[in-house]
Amino acid sequence: MENVITPIEELLKIRKSLKEQNKKVVFTNGVFDILHAGHVDYLAKARQCGDVLFLALNSDASVKRIKGEKKPIVPQNERAFVLSNLRSVDYITIFEDDTPQKIIDMLLPDVLVKGADWSIDKIVGRETVEKNGGEVKRIEFVSQQSTTNIIKKILDSYR
Repeated sequence: MENVITPIEELLKIRKSLKEQNKKVVFTNGVFDILHAGHVDYLAKARQCGDVLFLALNSDASVKRIKGEKKPIVPQNERAFVLSNLRSVDYITIFEDDTPQKIIDMLLPDVLVKGADWSIDKIVGRETVEKNGGEVKRIEFVSQQSTTNIIKKILDSYR
């Protein structure tokens, strides 16, 4: 597997170049463990909000802190590899913190996208993006699929 992760330093250079080209940069983040149709639909819709999609992927360590010791199921480099092969994803970086606030503060995306399950006032980075003239969009999920539901279904099938 090739390394598909773009270090933040490189992403900042890319962001600067895209800004000079008047390209609209969309940013989203998440765990994306056990990729499913809901993830793919969400990322495709996020990409439609601009010209380029930056995806910040939670590191394995941050996933464990947020979701517990048994997660993630798929290691970060494998999750990044799978995601990088989706047409909608242009760049992937990994972040170690529990939230992407620092990356959002550095990149200042034009559009910040999260799922509609997040209330607007709880979206990390919203204030930074809006203060810098960007917009925040919430995307409805069309699939009720989730990694947790997939794991439950697998476990139930072996009982």
